Amino acid sequence: MFDYLGNATTVQQERDLQAINDFIKGFLGYNQCIVNILPAAEKSDNGLVHTYAGLLWMLSETGDTPEAARLHAKKAEAAHSLNEREKSLLDVLKLWMADDMHAVRRTLQDILTKWPRDLVALKIHQYDDFNNGRSLDMLRVTELCQAVAFDNAHFQGMRAFAFEQCHLFDYAEQAARQALVLDPEEAWAQHALAHIMLTQGRIEEGLSFLSAHTCEWDRLTSFLYTHLWWHKALFHLSLGQSEIALHIYDQHCWARDRTFSQDQAGAVSLLLRLEFAGLDVGSRWQELGEYLHPRKHDVSQPFLTLHYLYGLLRANRLEGAELLGTIRHAARSGTSSVFPVWHEIGLGLAEALTAHAEQRFGEIMPFLDPVIGRIEQIGGSHAQRDLFEQLALDALVRIGKDNRAQQMLETRRYTTPYDVPTNEALAFLYAKSGLFALAEEARIRIIEVKSRSL
Repeated sequence: MFDYLGNATTVQQERDLQAINDFIKGFLGYNQCIVNILPAAEKSDNGLVHTYAGLLWMLSETGDTPEAARLHAKKAEAAHSLNEREKSLLDVLKLWMADDMHAVRRTLQDILTKWPRDLVALKIHQYDDFNNGRSLDMLRVTELCQAVAFDNAHFQGMRAFAFEQCHLFDYAEQAARQALVLDPEEAWAQHALAHIMLTQGRIEEGLSFLSAHTCEWDRLTSFLYTHLWWHKALFHLSLGQSEIALHIYDQHCWARDRTFSQDQAGAVSLLLRLEFAGLDVGSRWQELGEYLHPRKHDVSQPFLTLHYLYGLLRANRLEGAELLGTIRHAARSGTSSVFPVWHEIGLGLAEALTAHAEQRFGEIMPFLDPVIGRIEQIGGSHAQRDLFEQLALDALVRIGKDNRAQQMLETRRYTTPYDVPTNEALAFLYAKSGLFALAEEARIRIIEVKSRSL
């Protein structure tokens, strides 16, 4: 039997093939059908079914290696009829469990060289690249599949996001638009376009684009459902519509799977952005902290961990101090694949976040300045990592470093000239400096944006 992508499998049962195809479609398209692989694995002895079930557990981002992943790997090994591609996928699972990510990437590239339509292998490679700030590798690996997968909407969506993360926006938009021609509901391509429009300052266009697709998102997994709404909230914040963004937080961004890592990080990020926009978020930090405390020793992905840390500290939970201690230990210990990131970059960011959460604003920049130039290595997108620049701006304004804050704000306004929070901050700084004409110009921009939004 052949899978949904045209790859040969050792599957003998139709129900197993259906589960495999659900996993592939669900993984590539962020569709909830991905979880159908788990009940199928309970009834199956097929090795590929168990390999995919194990990979799904590894993607669950629990902070450790789930025991269920090990059990599925053992059952996959017990199935001696795997073909060569399936054996390689099982190797990926076992190497990932062993935290040998260099070997994982080598194996994935070997799979893509031999079987370039195995887009699951491509997606896993991009997942690891993204988590480690290797944007160019995200793009490079798509070249292995381009000749045979160009007609696949999921592939074009992956290629679009890779181009976008490399700041190749024209190529990114071309690939995203091609994906949407192939499948108008290809959510990862929608996500790539949201990034492009945000980065290029096409705020009203971006909001209109996402608003036209929200009715399609209920079928998505919790991560992409909440994350697309998160992007929509950013457009509203840029337009000065912070109350709408807060409503999105309550109804969408923090309304699905509150135990999932990406949903938690997105909630922390949006809450802080809402505060930067001047909103009182009430007891939401405390409510969020109730779900973050199991993360007190999770340092497996620096980008995510830094969000857990800030959320716990703002919730005034003791686990925040425990997590900071775990991070400090991870920055001293060379036993994991993420040690260099914690040692060279992550610890400084963690100390800066702690200083901000504890309102020690004068201590933030000495921690941020040495590391912010390499911040892409913690993972996450540049839109997500922009939170740290906003953190720096908040600190500079609070401690009266107006010259540096003005330079950063005008640089931001160059890309997004009518961004309301940026213009509000500039209006404040210019008025404070006695530059009343410049302050008035910033206020006029705010009025123009808000009048267009009515």
